[in-house]
Amino acid sequence: MELTYLRTFCEVAASGSHTRAAENLGYAQSSVTAQIAKLEEMYGAKLLERSGRGMAPTFAGRTLLRYARQMLALSEEAKEVIAEGQTGELAIGSIETLAAYFLPQRLHQYRKQYPDIRIRVLPGSETDIIAAVRNKSADFGLIFDMPYASDELQVLALQPEELFIIVHPGHPLAGHGSAELSMLAAEPLVLTEDTCTYRNFLLQKMRGLGMTPRVELEFGNLEGIKQAVKHEWGVAFLPGYTVLEELRRGELRAIPVSEDGGKGFFIQLIYRKDRWLSASFKRFIEMMQAGG
Repeated sequence: MELTYLRTFCEVAASGSHTRAAENLGYAQSSVTAQIAKLEEMYGAKLLERSGRGMAPTFAGRTLLRYARQMLALSEEAKEVIAEGQTGELAIGSIETLAAYFLPQRLHQYRKQYPDIRIRVLPGSETDIIAAVRNKSADFGLIFDMPYASDELQVLALQPEELFIIVHPGHPLAGHGSAELSMLAAEPLVLTEDTCTYRNFLLQKMRGLGMTPRVELEFGNLEGIKQAVKHEWGVAFLPGYTVLEELRRGELRAIPVSEDGGKGFFIQLIYRKDRWLSASFKRFIEMMQAGG
């Protein structure tokens, strides 16, 4: 029964609302309220408080949330062991670009083979994803970075991906076969958020060349970045796999960076070395390595 209460608590914390949590879980709102009250009685602490228009965990609630996610993950792991991995849940932490452009086709193929496994994709920064895999709130993580290494985590390099300078077809750089990063000195940049690995790679390289980057716009999603470049508000720096459709339609141009300035990044799958791998999880790894 306590696991049910903890699952409800996690859902309220994630959705910020008793009402939305009830809808997501298929409960009556009164049942959600009663379960949270029972949980607060069990732990002797206020776990949720009103914040703005929603509900947010208190200090005690945030502490419990970490343990609750681990307990639920262990419970799911036990179910998978018993059911030999044919049912249960697969939680994947992923940066936005991979969640949007790398995972969908692969998950489509995976679901054909394991239709009874519930899949959750948890978007976040690389730091968040690594932490989620370590604390077992995510089974796997997908990151895009230089080769990552960890004593605690298994890291599989799935495939290399090149980074490009992305410009409007009418931009002066559009006709270049390649470009040096020094050519971006006076260019307005349209970049991802400051937790992004390839954004930080670009800025570090530019500063190393004695340049002061002109970051004009920042977006938390790729569509905003691409629209900004289409409107000629600046140039972007993105993995090639994120702009394939726009390149095909002639809406954008992707300029390779000279002297390998856009190479060295890999799509990487991470998971705990001590993670028990069911047959379905092993198949997931195989499908990621095989490209879907």
